[in-house]
Amino acid sequence: MADVRDVNLNRLAIFVAVIDAGSLTAAAARLGLAKTMVSTHMQRLEAEVGASLLVRTTRRLGVTEAGRAFYEASVKILRATEEALNAVSGETAPVRGMLRVSSPIDYGALVVAPALVELRRTNPQLEVELLCSDQYVDLIADGIDVAIRLGRLADSNYRAVKLGSFVKWLVASPQFIDTWGKPRTPADLSALPLCALTVLPHPLTLDLRHDDGSTESVRCENALLTNTADACRAATLAGGGFGLLTDFSIGGDIAAGRLIRLLPAWAADSASIQAVFPPTSHPPAKVRALIETLKKRLAGAA
Repeated sequence: MADVRDVNLNRLAIFVAVIDAGSLTAAAARLGLAKTMVSTHMQRLEAEVGASLLVRTTRRLGVTEAGRAFYEASVKILRATEEALNAVSGETAPVRGMLRVSSPIDYGALVVAPALVELRRTNPQLEVELLCSDQYVDLIADGIDVAIRLGRLADSNYRAVKLGSFVKWLVASPQFIDTWGKPRTPADLSALPLCALTVLPHPLTLDLRHDDGSTESVRCENALLTNTADACRAATLAGGGFGLLTDFSIGGDIAAGRLIRLLPAWAADSASIQAVFPPTSHPPAKVRALIETLKKRLAGAA
């Protein structure tokens, strides 16, 4: 069994970078090291731990079963080390290193990406990687520092900070309204084609609230289904149906007349925009900086 005193802990960071990047070449570029140096570090790490961690072929880099387990443990060790450094340095910690952020596709493109550009402009030592997906990611397993999530959160041990809120509006294109007319009540929506998002728990059911607080639920049967919010918006713009879409994604379309609100006294309940990150009593400076940047941008937009 390997002794921790025989392992160069600096090589854990390089090993994690290799797995995250998917190749020695990409990891070397990310770390600012020569590829030969990264390869040497991996060979020495395998010798120190007494196990094969990587499978090298001419086409790709694989990870052994032992390597996968060692990777997950290494991520936890590096996070614990970072937390310890944050506890010591407190608010004076510089914003630097690699910040990996996960976000829904449309929100990532419209809001998170510009916020990361602003953050990098004021913190040039910071590197960022934005991963956009409408599927939930495992923060620990995927090495994510912060996940931006919309709506109700599933129960977890992660920490969450509310950044702002959003609402969904009923909208349709002028072409759609010319063809189908405007609904006068929520019940009228059930007879109209709907552009629906399949990642939602109940994509064909619209839960609406009136300005006076009353609620109504409508079931739609005629639907064009898509798996991303961007595609749902595109289909609505093209007149494929009406949509129940987020205000941040369609505000410009409404202002330009590309989309028109239907039943403007009705909307979905307001929902939260939250930053989620692994549990720690001292979040890294880079995480705190992103949260503050997003809060300011959302407050300004509101």
